[in-house]
Amino acid sequence: MSRPPDRLTSLFHSGDALRSRSVSDVVLWGRLDLPVPPARLVADWEREVAARLELEPGDVEPLPLARARARWPALRHCVQAMSDWTRTLGLSEVLAASEVALMACRGARYHHDGEHYGGAAFCNLFVSEDKGLDLHFPVAGHRIPLARGTAVVFDTGQPHAVIRRQGSGFDPADFAPGQDCTQVFLTWELPIEDPHVGRTLRVDFDTDPAAALGIDQEQVLLNGERAVVCPESGRWRRPA
Repeated sequence: MSRPPDRLTSLFHSGDALRSRSVSDVVLWGRLDLPVPPARLVADWEREVAARLELEPGDVEPLPLARARARWPALRHCVQAMSDWTRTLGLSEVLAASEVALMACRGARYHHDGEHYGGAAFCNLFVSEDKGLDLHFPVAGHRIPLARGTAVVFDTGQPHAVIRRQGSGFDPADFAPGQDCTQVFLTWELPIEDPHVGRTLRVDFDTDPAAALGIDQEQVLLNGERAVVCPESGRWRRPA
């Protein structure tokens, strides 16, 4: 007898209560035509990463967005390009109504964000050049090369990582000091309950109302039990 497929459930805050939903395996991506960031701004990002953020392999941290806007007036064209692209996906004006942040990562260990952002989908736009890295979704089965203009929308409950293009998993040695492997990207949190977002990602709501009543923290359940992600392989596992 074949084993039934795993059942993933995201429990997320909806108003004052938790609500249940499915975890989407839909990953939407494309390549947008973006202006090149000014060399002065790229150098500023590199100093910020090295001196203040001190990114270790796998770290993801915010960068000052106001400074980027002041030094890169064409940044608004990146935002507009992303807004136009998401509109073609059926997301209407959701992105325009969402706040944007600027982030930097030195690779990223496999993880999901359903314990803090279960009520959202992530929408990322990469502005760095191709450095031989991929955004990998091991469970959903997607591997996306990262370069300037790579745009992606995905469920926060879906395991993902930023790894070397030739790699099969996350290895800190791939992001050792002295290697040019930092990626900078814009990110938006799109409300998963927005009908355009839920429909585009094919999310089903109220899939396990009993579980939502019995738990008080956002999390992802695997076949009814809290699940975590192996940071090296991206496979689901139960907490130790």
